[in-house]
Amino acid sequence: MKGGRQRTQVLWRQLLSLQPSSALTLQAQLRAQLIAAIGAGSLPPDRPLPSSRALAGQLGIARNTVVIVYQQLADEGYLSARKRQGYYPNPAVIAPRPPPVPSPEASGAQPDWGSRLVRRPSQQRHISKVADWEQYRYPFIYGQLDRDLFPAAEWRVSCQQVLSGTDALDWAKDQFTRDDPFLIEQIRDKVLPLRGIWAAAEEILVTIGAQHALYLLADLLVDGQTTVGLENPGYPDARHIFARRTARLRPLPLDAQGLKVDEGLKGCQFIYATPSHQSPTTVTMPVDRRVELLRRAAADDFLVIEDDYETEVSFSGLPNPALKSLDRSNRVIYVGSLTKSLAPGLRLGYVVAPAELIAELRALRRLMIRHPTVFIERSFAQFLALGYYDTFNRRLAAAYRERAATLAAALARHAPQLSHPPVTGGSSFWIRGPQSLDATRLGEAARQERILIEPGNVHFAEESPPRNYFRLGFSSIGPAAIEAGIRRLATLLEPQRR
Repeated sequence: MKGGRQRTQVLWRQLLSLQPSSALTLQAQLRAQLIAAIGAGSLPPDRPLPSSRALAGQLGIARNTVVIVYQQLADEGYLSARKRQGYYPNPAVIAPRPPPVPSPEASGAQPDWGSRLVRRPSQQRHISKVADWEQYRYPFIYGQLDRDLFPAAEWRVSCQQVLSGTDALDWAKDQFTRDDPFLIEQIRDKVLPLRGIWAAAEEILVTIGAQHALYLLADLLVDGQTTVGLENPGYPDARHIFARRTARLRPLPLDAQGLKVDEGLKGCQFIYATPSHQSPTTVTMPVDRRVELLRRAAADDFLVIEDDYETEVSFSGLPNPALKSLDRSNRVIYVGSLTKSLAPGLRLGYVVAPAELIAELRALRRLMIRHPTVFIERSFAQFLALGYYDTFNRRLAAAYRERAATLAAALARHAPQLSHPPVTGGSSFWIRGPQSLDATRLGEAARQERILIEPGNVHFAEESPPRNYFRLGFSSIGPAAIEAGIRRLATLLEPQRR
């Protein structure tokens, strides 16, 4: 008898594996796992569940936790209570299992997908990201979230605000082509003025990140006869997006002040640029060069797509004025990100452009995704309205300023053979090594030492790009680890030379 009880206890512990260290409460874990077990048919409907006392003892949790979960599931129809017999799985919610069907014999030729694919985006040179980067001790990677900096409590409050009140389910409606007016209002009043931009509501479109905005613009404005100028080195995904529409891509050189504004821009219909924090070098274009870029845009009749992808973090305390803020001729299409530094997984960006262009972008967006998730739009609007976004950015700027200073000092101390442009904001360093350095080989050796860096060759347009550049991000690594990580990375530099 005793052996039977022990076997039963083991079986229930295997079926219901509760983790005290989980972010979910034990009650939530028990509820979710019982629902999954009932739905999968793992609990026979003709056998009662253990009593609340027995299950609590088997799982090592409070009996009251089990009582509450059993009652909830009974109220919601997952369990049926039988007098003096206990709780039974409700057969009505058990997923029906179709009868087994014998596999038919293959008939005819299988499709040749290689001949049917018009394009192969997977074969482009993309930025490679390690999925398990959080398992590395020194993750010098760009664009990832530092959990210690995320304002979880404030974001939770913002989401709860959306789920309560008289308009609690406004976000659940189909918005068709519209954006949440509350978010548009907050972008107009709280975000754009910091960049020196003033726009009407009909001049703003919300996107699922800045990259989505670029895709919309390329689809709407670029065809096979369009010449697009792009910074080189530059943002690879922008290059790939425009390459889907035209082969006439013109790599544009940089200098110490960012994009070179000269005769090389002639003949372009569009220039894609990142003047506030050039991607990937982080260089900020000075005001006089921005003015010259706008003068040439008017003289040579081209438009500028300004990607202001990382404006939230400026070490001076205030974001740099956008190129769009100097535009008086509607020649700048402004693309911004709302969540890149906060939480990249939220995927919120926007476009500011003349109302006529925004109307067409809105119609095109409808064909792709209809509209972004309104719950996220409204929650972020609350996050802005309650002042949490401004507070977060101030805290983030202070944290990044410290990390940038620590990284610069560590590089100077341990790896003086490496150079980088001055960093006045953002969350990364663009590193140039000696000509003999192969950054790809360095990255592979670094991974063996639990260090992550990002080789820079993918940012160049050339088929045979320079191999001695790499990027060091500091958004996901704290100051305490930066010094040790660079010291260890420096020991790998000499063996990686050709």
